[in-house]
Amino acid sequence: MSSRERYGDQHGEQSAGGRRAEAYGAEVKAQLHHRVPDLGALELLLAVARHGSLGAAAREVGITQPAASSRIRSMERQLGVALLDRSPRGSRLTDAGALVTDWARRIVEAAEAFDAGAQALRGRRDSRLRVAASMTIAEYLLPGWLIALRAERPDTAVSLQAGNSAVVAERLLANEADIGFVEGLAVPDGLDGVVVAHDRLAIVAAPSHPWARRRGPLDPAELAATPLVLRERGSGTRQVLDSALSGHGGLAQPLLELASTTAVKAAAVSGAGPAVLSELAIAEELASRRLVAIPVQGVRLRRDLRAVWPAGHRPTGPARDLLSLTRARPTG
Repeated sequence: MSSRERYGDQHGEQSAGGRRAEAYGAEVKAQLHHRVPDLGALELLLAVARHGSLGAAAREVGITQPAASSRIRSMERQLGVALLDRSPRGSRLTDAGALVTDWARRIVEAAEAFDAGAQALRGRRDSRLRVAASMTIAEYLLPGWLIALRAERPDTAVSLQAGNSAVVAERLLANEADIGFVEGLAVPDGLDGVVVAHDRLAIVAAPSHPWARRRGPLDPAELAATPLVLRERGSGTRQVLDSALSGHGGLAQPLLELASTTAVKAAAVSGAGPAVLSELAIAEELASRRLVAIPVQGVRLRRDLRAVWPAGHRPTGPARDLLSLTRARPTG
């Protein structure tokens, strides 16, 4: 027999042996929870050992005495040994019961250490919240939501990363944020989400612009053919506008393409040209007549604002609480 054949036989025997060992281990694990009493039963047994009374033990763990007696009997059947000697004067541990109680104490102590460690992990997780949000939401909605969150979680440190909707999705998928907020047409790929508010886009211009003096509304073709001051590609505003005008020739080459709502608004106020902005961003400018809203017909410019998170990983801790607060404060 060649060395390769001998190696193959030995390797096959080792593999088969490994599979048998794994199968046995899986069987033992599968049966263990049937053979070992649960923590509640072990805690009850420890309480009986402390008090010498089944009734007092039942009161300590918050159950009735008949329920406690039934639980002890069930544990005795499960283990196959008598744990208590019952008499009118109380309940005394048998020799086997004393030994089982000693083991139970170690199991409960280990469970308490496990719980303390889990609480520490939750505390570390809950001590910070990383939020990623598209520009309009970051500037005009999140401040109010975060103030409300701080009232509920004063010890949670919050960091906010603002960018367009595409950047928000990238940060969530790279585990650089715990929850995000976007303004696009749909939930980005790889994420789950829920609508938390609504918004409308408005066509605006400086009072000196010819559109500010027109009597009738714009039609979609005229809007599409006019160079505008716009947000960059990847922003929720741009996605909605691109979709709304796709059937009317598509957007003309932008007059200016800027990376923030504030920059677009400043350009429009300065008279650079008409712009498309969220109604959330222009209330003050419209009231002071620094900008004029231009009516447009035949175009749907309403959009949904969404909270988003990686698919299959619904927010927990402070991210879950922030999500609850956003949905409790509808906008639009």
